[in-house]
Amino acid sequence: MLKGIISKLNNSLQRNTIVRNLEFFQDFIIISLCLGLFCVMLIRLGDMFFSFLSPLDLRQVTSDILFILILVELFRLLIDHLQQQRTSVAAAVEITIVSALREVILRGVLEVPRDQIFGIAAFLLVLAGILVTLPWISRFFEQVKIATPETTQTLAENLLSSD
Repeated sequence: MLKGIISKLNNSLQRNTIVRNLEFFQDFIIISLCLGLFCVMLIRLGDMFFSFLSPLDLRQVTSDILFILILVELFRLLIDHLQQQRTSVAAAVEITIVSALREVILRGVLEVPRDQIFGIAAFLLVLAGILVTLPWISRFFEQVKIATPETTQTLAENLLSSD
């Protein structure tokens, strides 16, 4: 019985070490992505300011501004992930909505084929549905989390009493 407990403890310690190392590498990847996004933002910002020296192309300036805003939101999403160790679905959905609308704005509504407009509209409706239902979904998962520790504790007590 004592050997079983010791082996379970060793296995859990090794798992914790493995998980901790994987989280470290994940954080390293996210930091690398943040640095890359920051560099891309600076390059695009510089390109945008240099484009002001030549005749003004409003569509190009709008494209650059919207692209930089999307990159800023992605940067914020990655920073939030580093701080909270979870990804904000609402922020990801907002970024996706802005990205989809950017494409329509840049091309112009009249230049986009009708089928593509219907597809983008359906996509935006689904994303809006996700944003609206997200608070209810998160409350549901919080209730599941609350119920899970009790179930886990009961199972653990049953296992200990059977040994």
